[in-house]
Amino acid sequence: MAVFRFGHTWDAFRDLEREVDRLLGSMNFAIHGVRVGRAFPSVNFYEYEDRYLMTAELPGVRREELDLSIADGVLTLKGQRGNPDPVADNDYRRAERPRGLWQRSLRLPERIEVDQLKAELNHGILKVTFPKAPESKPRQIPIQGGGE
Repeated sequence: MAVFRFGHTWDAFRDLEREVDRLLGSMNFAIHGVRVGRAFPSVNFYEYEDRYLMTAELPGVRREELDLSIADGVLTLKGQRGNPDPVADNDYRRAERPRGLWQRSLRLPERIEVDQLKAELNHGILKVTFPKAPESKPRQIPIQGGGE
Protein backbone atom coordinates (compact mmCIF):
# COMPACT_ATOMS: atom_id res chain seq x y z
CA MET A 1 0.00 0.00 0.00
CA ALA A 2 1.63 3.23 -1.10
CA VAL A 3 1.20 5.96 1.48
CA PHE A 4 4.41 7.93 1.12
CA ARG A 5 5.50 9.75 -2.04
CA PHE A 6 8.38 11.94 -3.00
CA GLY A 7 7.57 14.89 -5.23
CA HIS A 8 9.26 13.12 -8.15
CA THR A 9 10.03 9.48 -8.71
CA TRP A 10 13.74 8.94 -9.07
CA ASP A 11 15.14 5.51 -9.81
CA ALA A 12 17.60 5.77 -6.91
CA PHE A 13 14.77 6.32 -4.39
CA ARG A 14 12.33 3.59 -5.52
CA ASP A 15 13.62 0.99 -3.05
CA LEU A 16 13.58 3.50 -0.18
CA GLU A 17 10.09 4.60 -1.19
CA ARG A 18 8.81 0.98 -1.14
CA GLU A 19 10.37 0.29 2.26
CA VAL A 20 8.85 3.45 3.77
CA ASP A 21 5.48 2.47 2.26
CA ARG A 22 5.72 -1.00 3.84
CA LEU A 23 6.71 0.46 7.21
CA LEU A 24 3.91 3.05 7.28
CA GLY A 25 1.38 0.56 5.94
CA SER A 26 2.10 -1.87 8.76
CA MET A 27 1.53 0.70 11.52
CA ASN A 28 -1.76 0.40 13.36
CA PHE A 29 -2.27 4.08 14.19
CA ALA A 30 -3.06 7.28 12.34
CA ILE A 31 -0.35 9.69 11.28
CA HIS A 32 -1.54 13.21 10.58
CA GLY A 33 -1.37 13.97 6.87
CA VAL A 34 -0.71 10.37 5.81
CA ARG A 35 -3.52 8.25 4.44
CA VAL A 36 -3.40 4.68 5.69
CA GLY A 37 -6.09 2.33 4.41
CA ARG A 38 -8.20 0.36 6.86
CA ALA A 39 -8.28 -3.38 6.53
CA PHE A 40 -11.94 -3.52 7.55
CA PRO A 41 -14.91 -2.07 5.65
CA SER A 42 -16.54 1.28 6.29
CA VAL A 43 -20.04 0.98 7.72
CA ASN A 44 -23.07 3.21 8.16
CA PHE A 45 -25.74 2.44 10.74
CA TYR A 46 -29.27 3.89 10.39
CA GLU A 47 -32.31 3.85 12.69
CA TYR A 48 -35.83 3.76 11.30
CA GLU A 49 -39.13 3.50 13.15
CA ASP A 50 -39.38 -0.29 12.86
CA ARG A 51 -35.80 -1.39 12.11
CA TYR A 52 -32.09 -0.63 12.09
CA LEU A 53 -30.07 -0.85 8.88
CA MET A 54 -26.33 -1.33 8.54
CA THR A 55 -24.56 -0.91 5.23
CA ALA A 56 -20.94 -1.86 4.60
CA GLU A 57 -18.77 -1.14 1.57
CA LEU A 58 -17.18 -4.37 0.36
CA PRO A 59 -15.88 -3.83 -3.17
CA GLY A 60 -14.44 -6.97 -4.69
CA VAL A 61 -15.73 -9.28 -1.91
CA ARG A 62 -17.84 -12.22 -3.04
CA ARG A 63 -20.62 -13.71 -0.93
CA GLU A 64 -18.55 -16.89 -0.42
CA GLU A 65 -15.71 -14.82 1.11
CA LEU A 66 -17.96 -13.19 3.70
CA ASP A 67 -19.03 -14.51 7.11
CA LEU A 68 -21.62 -12.83 9.36
CA SER A 69 -22.33 -13.97 12.91
CA ILE A 70 -24.04 -12.58 15.99
CA ALA A 71 -23.38 -13.49 19.62
CA ASP A 72 -24.08 -11.64 22.87
CA GLY A 73 -25.30 -8.52 21.05
CA VAL A 74 -22.21 -8.22 18.85
CA LEU A 75 -22.31 -8.55 15.06
CA THR A 76 -19.06 -9.85 13.58
CA LEU A 77 -18.18 -9.45 9.92
CA LYS A 78 -15.27 -11.51 8.61
CA GLY A 79 -14.02 -11.59 5.09
CA GLN A 80 -11.21 -11.65 2.65
CA ARG A 81 -10.31 -9.30 -0.14
CA GLY A 82 -8.35 -10.89 -2.91
CA ASN A 83 -6.09 -9.24 -5.42
CA PRO A 84 -8.29 -8.56 -8.46
CA ASP A 85 -5.27 -8.18 -10.73
CA PRO A 86 -2.29 -10.53 -10.70
CA VAL A 87 0.27 -7.80 -10.01
CA ALA A 88 3.49 -8.27 -8.08
CA ASP A 89 3.88 -6.12 -4.94
CA ASN A 90 6.94 -4.30 -6.29
CA ASP A 91 4.99 -3.25 -9.43
CA TYR A 92 2.47 -1.16 -7.49
CA ARG A 93 2.90 2.61 -7.64
CA ARG A 94 -0.18 3.24 -5.49
CA ALA A 95 -2.44 0.75 -3.71
CA GLU A 96 -5.18 2.11 -1.44
CA ARG A 97 -7.52 -0.89 -1.33
CA PRO A 98 -6.33 -3.29 1.36
CA ARG A 99 -6.04 -6.99 0.56
CA GLY A 100 -6.18 -10.06 2.74
CA LEU A 101 -8.20 -11.18 5.75
CA TRP A 102 -10.16 -8.70 7.85
CA GLN A 103 -12.65 -8.75 10.73
CA ARG A 104 -14.91 -6.15 12.28
CA SER A 105 -17.19 -6.42 15.32
CA LEU A 106 -20.00 -3.99 16.13
CA ARG A 107 -22.14 -3.83 19.28
CA LEU A 108 -25.82 -3.83 18.36
CA PRO A 109 -28.75 -2.06 20.03
CA GLU A 110 -30.45 -4.17 22.69
CA ARG A 111 -33.94 -4.11 21.21
CA ILE A 112 -33.62 -6.20 18.05
CA GLU A 113 -35.23 -9.42 16.85
CA VAL A 114 -32.10 -11.56 16.41
CA ASP A 115 -33.89 -14.43 14.66
CA GLN A 116 -35.31 -12.09 11.97
CA LEU A 117 -32.05 -10.55 10.71
CA LYS A 118 -31.67 -10.28 6.94
CA ALA A 119 -28.48 -9.69 4.96
CA GLU A 120 -27.90 -9.15 1.26
CA LEU A 121 -24.82 -8.33 -0.80
CA ASN A 122 -25.33 -6.50 -4.10
CA HIS A 123 -22.75 -4.65 -6.17
CA GLY A 124 -20.23 -4.52 -3.30
CA ILE A 125 -22.68 -3.14 -0.72
CA LEU A 126 -23.73 -5.34 2.20
CA LYS A 127 -27.08 -4.45 3.78
CA VAL A 128 -28.07 -6.01 7.09
CA THR A 129 -31.58 -5.30 8.43
CA PHE A 130 -32.26 -5.61 12.16
CA PRO A 131 -36.00 -5.52 12.98
CA LYS A 132 -36.71 -3.76 16.26
CA ALA A 133 -38.20 -5.82 19.07
CA PRO A 134 -41.43 -4.56 20.61
CA GLU A 135 -40.86 -2.28 23.56
CA SER A 136 -41.36 -3.74 26.98
CA LYS A 137 -44.25 -2.04 28.67
CA PRO A 138 -44.73 -2.17 32.43
CA ARG A 139 -47.23 -4.83 33.39
CA GLN A 140 -49.43 -4.65 36.42
CA ILE A 141 -49.02 -7.62 38.72
CA PRO A 142 -52.19 -8.57 40.60
CA ILE A 143 -51.67 -9.02 44.31
CA GLN A 144 -53.46 -11.95 45.83
CA GLY A 145 -53.94 -12.74 49.44
CA GLY A 146 -56.37 -12.99 52.19
CA GLY A 147 -57.24 -10.62 54.87
CA GLU A 148 -54.96 -9.38 57.55
